Amino acid sequence: MSTESSPLLSYRLFRVAGEAEMPGATQEEAPLVVGVGGMASGGPHPDPARQLSTFFGVIVPTVLSMFSIVVFMRIGFVVGHAGFLQSLLMLVVAYLIISLTVLSVCAISTNGAVQAGGAYFMISRTLGPEFGGSIGLMFFLANVCACGVYVLGLVEAILDVFGANGTESPGMKTLPQGYLYSFFYGSLVLLLCLVVCLVGAQIYSKAAFFIFLVVNVVLITIFASFFAVSHREVVVSRGGNQSFNASFTGFNISTLRDNMYAMYSRDYTTTNMMSFATVFAVMFNGCTGIMAGSNMSGELKNASSSIPKGTIVAVVYTFVIYFLLFFMTSFTCERALLKGDYGFFRSINIWPPFVLIGIYAASLSASMSNLIGASRILHALAKDDLFGIVLAPAKRVSKGGNPWVAVLYTWALVQLVLLVGKLNTIAGIVTVFYLVAYAAVDLACLALEWASAPNFRPTFQVFSWHTCLLGIASCLVMMFLISPAGASGSLGLMLLLLGFIHLRSAASSWGYISQALIFHQVRKYLLLLDIRKDHVKFWRPQILLMVANPRGGSQLIRFINHLKKGGLFVLGHVEIGDLDTMPSDPIQAHYNFWLSLVDKLNVKAFVDLTLSPSVRQGTQHLLRITGLGGMKPNTLVLGFYDNCVPEDYFLQDPAFSQARENDEFGVDLTALQAHFLPVREGDGQRALSPAEYVAIISDAVKMHKNVCLARYFHLLEKDPPSSSSKRRSEVYYIDVWPLNLLRPDTPTYVDICSLFLLQMACILTMVSSWKAARLRIFLCVESGDVGWVSKEEKLKELLTKLRIKATIKIVTWDQAAALQGHQQADGMSQDNEGPTSAADQLPPSPPGQGAREAFLNTATFHVTDEYLTSVNSLLLRQGGQTAVRFLYLPRPPADTSQYERYLEQLEILTTGLGPTLLIHGLTPVTCTEL
Repeated sequence: MSTESSPLLSYRLFRVAGEAEMPGATQEEAPLVVGVGGMASGGPHPDPARQLSTFFGVIVPTVLSMFSIVVFMRIGFVVGHAGFLQSLLMLVVAYLIISLTVLSVCAISTNGAVQAGGAYFMISRTLGPEFGGSIGLMFFLANVCACGVYVLGLVEAILDVFGANGTESPGMKTLPQGYLYSFFYGSLVLLLCLVVCLVGAQIYSKAAFFIFLVVNVVLITIFASFFAVSHREVVVSRGGNQSFNASFTGFNISTLRDNMYAMYSRDYTTTNMMSFATVFAVMFNGCTGIMAGSNMSGELKNASSSIPKGTIVAVVYTFVIYFLLFFMTSFTCERALLKGDYGFFRSINIWPPFVLIGIYAASLSASMSNLIGASRILHALAKDDLFGIVLAPAKRVSKGGNPWVAVLYTWALVQLVLLVGKLNTIAGIVTVFYLVAYAAVDLACLALEWASAPNFRPTFQVFSWHTCLLGIASCLVMMFLISPAGASGSLGLMLLLLGFIHLRSAASSWGYISQALIFHQVRKYLLLLDIRKDHVKFWRPQILLMVANPRGGSQLIRFINHLKKGGLFVLGHVEIGDLDTMPSDPIQAHYNFWLSLVDKLNVKAFVDLTLSPSVRQGTQHLLRITGLGGMKPNTLVLGFYDNCVPEDYFLQDPAFSQARENDEFGVDLTALQAHFLPVREGDGQRALSPAEYVAIISDAVKMHKNVCLARYFHLLEKDPPSSSSKRRSEVYYIDVWPLNLLRPDTPTYVDICSLFLLQMACILTMVSSWKAARLRIFLCVESGDVGWVSKEEKLKELLTKLRIKATIKIVTWDQAAALQGHQQADGMSQDNEGPTSAADQLPPSPPGQGAREAFLNTATFHVTDEYLTSVNSLLLRQGGQTAVRFLYLPRPPADTSQYERYLEQLEILTTGLGPTLLIHGLTPVTCTEL
């Protein structure tokens, strides 16, 4: 190739990658097409909404969300009750849990372009819409409730100082208090957050950065106060006249010694007895903000790089701050001070108003962070159309890319949360919702790792399936430790949402991790399925059904689905053509139609199509290559070769006459009906002659495959006998004729082929929908045959050994026997005793077939049409409602000139019998041993 042509080729490739249509994907998802090296292929113009850097978009909101009000108001609570050692243990365990989740977040976010929605986007694009939508909605509700918690916390902190019942000096008690007043103050604070979030992420990031600076300045003053403030007595007030003194000792080893171990008592705000679990739940609530940066993924310049870097920095920074606060508090403050005044930082600060400013700033920033994060999750859910018209307006965005309708939705829900007034009862549930989301992120990463997909190659490598599994386990343990009822309720809600989305949503183009996991496991177990270890005890039919046109063969497809008994079932189809004369393989485009047909018919079948110059060659191809490893067809099923025109099943079944609005995988009902043309007379024989049809049977026998010919199955009732309530009282029969009726001088009923018939009929009666049918086995005898009683006893004994429940019916066939075209072999006894026939002089026969059977089956067929007509009448005369008949199919003649006569004899034999299965079995399938 010349160098001049390369740029043009590159441009064309880029345009194809950037403009390829992705069914089911929105415009925003189009840039997710992955190019060489795993880089996301996007358009040439940057997204105007993506303006935030790692520091402003991830570090700042994550740090503020993790600090919130806990860093100022709960340090004393944790250390006072748990002591320094257990506080340190709680801190390590909490950060171990969130660190494991952070590793998973980093791995997923560095494996491709991350769009808006943060955690929801990661989970849904990995685990599918069901898990992603259900957990995404729960994560959205968690952010909504958390925003309400922080708003009410800020109101309580303000009223504690400026309220009429506050603890400060009388001159500052200017704000009236009460339920409605608290709701009014909370609404004002929430309105301020709404204005900031409506302006957009830019103003939010600037406001958040200012608050970030304020909080860090306040933390500096707190750390400085530990060193600068000398010993002082602090008066702790309990309201009314109750008060006591507690000491700030400065750095004192005896104070550290006293605070070293746990001393749980009652919480003065709730009067509840504290324990390790309750204190840990409060402490852990201050560490649940690790997704704040991920929620801003739609506004980040480079989300795949910013999310892991910023989140790790924020986690490390907050851990250091918490550790230092725990340590210095334990070293300088008496336990009475820590338990008696959770806001003791004001009392020991070099300038107490600093702490108030920090509390207000941290609460306000956490409120804004949750409000804007929740709105981004809701916007992503709306874009994916998982909840229909309810969230449709939330798709709208401003010119700058701000989802203002989603912000209004979120504001309205938080406003409803404020009506509760006190959120202590649901604070644990909020934390549990966060933990569910964290566990789902770990699960998503674990699934990607276990699937071993080649395209999962994140640039962040500090993780393994062990960390993911440990993260899931730790999140589940924490959920039930914090709130057993909340954990159970959240999992129940997740299952309900999962079921709802599964029922209403169509297939997505995101890719299903379940398919990658199934592939990985199936490949592993297929390698373990060794055909050399096959045993007759565990034999099951593995069927290749050749289908010319499913419009007329759908009833047969469903019947064979019942007959497979958990074995392999493959629908095979041969397209006539030569690939050399075609621009591309036409078969590949047809698979979707056949797979949609399988879905419509609700059968458990694979599909295998091939292109061949003839049906015979195509069938040979499928018999050789269909299946994999130990799962390859051992039985070929063909529709009978005749001129019968079956009814169009597509016009009878409601599933094919009622259109669906959201058909999966791009094949709707109209396309399916157009692909499979209506059945017309002679369609089945256009590409196949009678001789070629028999040659296919002969080929299958030579390849040591069992063969079944199915006739009149378009007459089979749509509902099996046991599922038809109107006719349940009637008795239906499955008739088995184990005698080779085309070779009536066959001396035995127990050759391999007749046993195969019995096995297949027995399998059908084991299917739940066919259990109402009764199995009948017919024993043909002549009037002068004195050995029929012995034959019946031997057949009963055989059925007992094989555990087959059936009725043996003796049939006198003198008229048919009189019309036989040749005499019985002189040297064969009725009981197959003594090797006196010509067959015994034959060389060894193929495996699974005796010499006698091979000889008789390949002999010339000398029976007359009158005999066959008589046998056909005999079959029809048997009383009762016969649902299906199983007949012995002899081996095709060795002389190819006899092929058409062989087929003609089969047609005469089975004319008008109703659903009939002619079976030629080659392999031993029954066993009487354990």
